[in-house]
Amino acid sequence: MTPPPGWYPDPSAPHAERWWDGTAWTGHRRPPGPPVPAGGGAVSPRARALALTTAGAVLVAALVTGAVVFGTGDDGGGPADPAPPAATATAAVPPPSGSPAAPAPGDPAVVTDELNGITLPLLDGWVRPEHVSVDNVMMTTDGTYDCPGEGGICRHGMVISRTVTENDETSPEALAEADVAEAADEAYDRDAVGRRPYGGIASHRVVRAGPVAVAGRAGYAVRWRVVTAEGPGGYVQSLAFQSSVGTEAPVVVRYVFDAGPDGPPLSDMDRITDGIRPVGDAGTGGGVGAGISPPG
Repeated sequence: MTPPPGWYPDPSAPHAERWWDGTAWTGHRRPPGPPVPAGGGAVSPRARALALTTAGAVLVAALVTGAVVFGTGDDGGGPADPAPPAATATAAVPPPSGSPAAPAPGDPAVVTDELNGITLPLLDGWVRPEHVSVDNVMMTTDGTYDCPGEGGICRHGMVISRTVTENDETSPEALAEADVAEAADEAYDRDAVGRRPYGGIASHRVVRAGPVAVAGRAGYAVRWRVVTAEGPGGYVQSLAFQSSVGTEAPVVVRYVFDAGPDGPPLSDMDRITDGIRPVGDAGTGGGVGAGISPPG
């Protein structure tokens, strides 16, 4: 059995944790978290590693006539980077809380992106994703409706957090400007199976672009107003900034809001952006670019 996505002890660096995406190791690493006090209900990375080692030893001792072989990742780790032990060997150890859109401990109004090291506020009218085919969705508006174009089920709003791995650009401005066109196409032009749920994009215009402070970092946001062949169209925004965890890979948060009276308030884009925090930061943010905001 393949273990769920999450932070696990790095097989190539025992004193670090590495992100397992459910099928392979990624390049994201972080120091192990501090031990959790007794009675806290959670398992520290060191305790988890010890439990994994103990459970693995018991399993090997029981299977004296066979061998257990775990798969390797395809991200350049090579044979020295096996997959984390399967769930059958760690049944007594709770899985790590690294899944996208996980609730922040003690705060049901926040969702956590462990991979990129940020939390996002869950505003009224927004819910954690359920039965969503789009990758890396952190939250959606509550409820669905029949798409006005070539069929399918649509939502009035989505917020997506993704790691940028395939772009050579490094500046937030270049990343946001490159991403917004792709975000618009995926949201309002063609879906994953080639249908046009909104009849395709008829036109677009830039309604906002500029630097913005996010999670204590200087980022950049570009917002488009998209006109579709059918339905009211919508707004798409790409917000790019550098992560504060691991290798500090660039992060893009995408916003997809339907226009019209049924769409979420456009001000929610700014409210969500203002509420993005580094994981573990209970303060009010600030830091680099704290006074910067996109021009109206």
